[in-house]
Amino acid sequence: MSEKYNLPESWETVLLIDVLELNPAKLVISTDDESHFVFVPMSAVSAEFGGIDVSGKRPYREVKKGYTQFQAADVLFAKITPCMENGKIAVVPELDSQVGYGSTEFHVLRSLMHVDPKWIAYYLSQSSVRRDAKRNMTGSAGQLRVPKRWLEKLRIPIAPLKEQKRIVEKIEELFSELDAGVAALERAKTKLKRYRASVLKAAVHGSLTADWRSKHPEVEPASQLLERILAERRRKWEEEQLAKFETAGKKPPKDWRERYKEPFTPDPSELPELPKSWCWASVDQMGEVQLGRQRSPQKRSKDYPTKYIRAANITEEGIDTSNILEMEFTPSEVDRFRMKKGDLVVSEASGSSNQVGKPAIWNNELPVCCFQNTVIRLRPEGVRSDYLLVILKHCYSNKVFAKIAGGVGINHLGATKFSRIPIPLAPASEQVEIANEVERQLSILKKSEEMIEANLVRASRNRQSILQRAFEGKLAPQDPNDEPANILLERIRSEQARTHATISKPRRKGTRKMKERLPISGVIEKHPKGATPEVVFAEAGLNGEELNDVDQFYSELDQLVSKRSVEVIRPDSKSVIIKPRTK
Repeated sequence: MSEKYNLPESWETVLLIDVLELNPAKLVISTDDESHFVFVPMSAVSAEFGGIDVSGKRPYREVKKGYTQFQAADVLFAKITPCMENGKIAVVPELDSQVGYGSTEFHVLRSLMHVDPKWIAYYLSQSSVRRDAKRNMTGSAGQLRVPKRWLEKLRIPIAPLKEQKRIVEKIEELFSELDAGVAALERAKTKLKRYRASVLKAAVHGSLTADWRSKHPEVEPASQLLERILAERRRKWEEEQLAKFETAGKKPPKDWRERYKEPFTPDPSELPELPKSWCWASVDQMGEVQLGRQRSPQKRSKDYPTKYIRAANITEEGIDTSNILEMEFTPSEVDRFRMKKGDLVVSEASGSSNQVGKPAIWNNELPVCCFQNTVIRLRPEGVRSDYLLVILKHCYSNKVFAKIAGGVGINHLGATKFSRIPIPLAPASEQVEIANEVERQLSILKKSEEMIEANLVRASRNRQSILQRAFEGKLAPQDPNDEPANILLERIRSEQARTHATISKPRRKGTRKMKERLPISGVIEKHPKGATPEVVFAEAGLNGEELNDVDQFYSELDQLVSKRSVEVIRPDSKSVIIKPRTK
């Protein structure tokens, strides 16, 4: 093992840019504007190096300017947050054209010969590498990007080419097994989600407690419960109005009772049939519906700083108090907007309609807390809070709220629309049974979900452990017959130098005298103390102007190394010496 990098002796560690082209220049394409090319938006690249969809196409006129160009076998590395952190990395598969195009938020890494593109992609997909990339991001919040210079300074271990391929093959074999397990876990998650929805549906339709009803036929029907709830609400309103008249020193007018506004009543003829002892009601009939106080600069905390919840604090697990904000609520506003134990809250607004109406119950998580206008509060009157929570969870999971939410950009439920939603009302004693049975079944589901999540986390850790072992040289065995990485890197440097020379130096006119071609074994024998590859290359009569000179040189050298006729020594990180092997 190399002491410096704790790697196998046949490996080397180099700068990433030593083995690839970073964001190479675009090829000039000769085509018409209507020709279609593969187009890869960020959404077409899966997280955690999970694949790439190259089925999308766009005409050349749309992509020739302003988009990233790539070729088959290029590595695409997402540079913007959070795509980079999520592991949006891909190796471009074979294309039906010379190039493809994609989002400008990709860095393109074009591997040079002798380094497998997947080797580079898997290295970059390590969570440790991505964490370092995140620490070096530049830009403003929400627009942070991995700069090119971070990639230019990144070092990467390089194994012999044959070993690279063995390691990549082993990674994919092990990942395939992990992926099969993860897919099974994800299917189980989906089934649990469907089962959760079916439990809630059975609860609100009455089938969950059908056996209970058959054993308890003599219960007060829900219709009588509803009449009592509505009568009590009217009685309280009348008491409040009389108290106001008395405080003002006024006599109530003759028609003052007619000012009472009855809660919205749904039309049962347009709704599904319920169990005999149940009835339809509206959210409005179940209690007081209140939209929260609007947040504004004038309401910043000053004299009466008060904690409040907003839509972001409502989760499927309940109220999250880890990020509670404060704003100004006067004493009278606190009286109106303060939360009480048993209050139900739903998210009124969200960028996604599927997140509108997410419900939770307030259990005095904080001593004094109000709510903002991205939240609707329902304060139940005469109905159990835990029963109503079951109903609201059903409406949320079955997209009832999502279907009635509206708005451009931000979806709003609205207090009025929420209050008019019809809900099935069960008898008071059956409400207890429904709430308890739902809680029992959902708690079992939660334990199963937690077990699945733990296994998914374990699978993710195993994936990273596999990658760590791979790039430490511990995943696949080393073969002493493999060409060492230092020879591979020297070949890359020579090819880069030859390419640069070919581009930068024009070929002289006229004919040149061909130098006699000598076998490189004979040249090496003339240098018992060793010679550099450049010396051997030149004395063998090779000059690099022919395209196959370098390949022929290293092919012969590989044969001599495998026959143990010569040895390649690297006295330091920049030097290579070839010498005859001592017999």
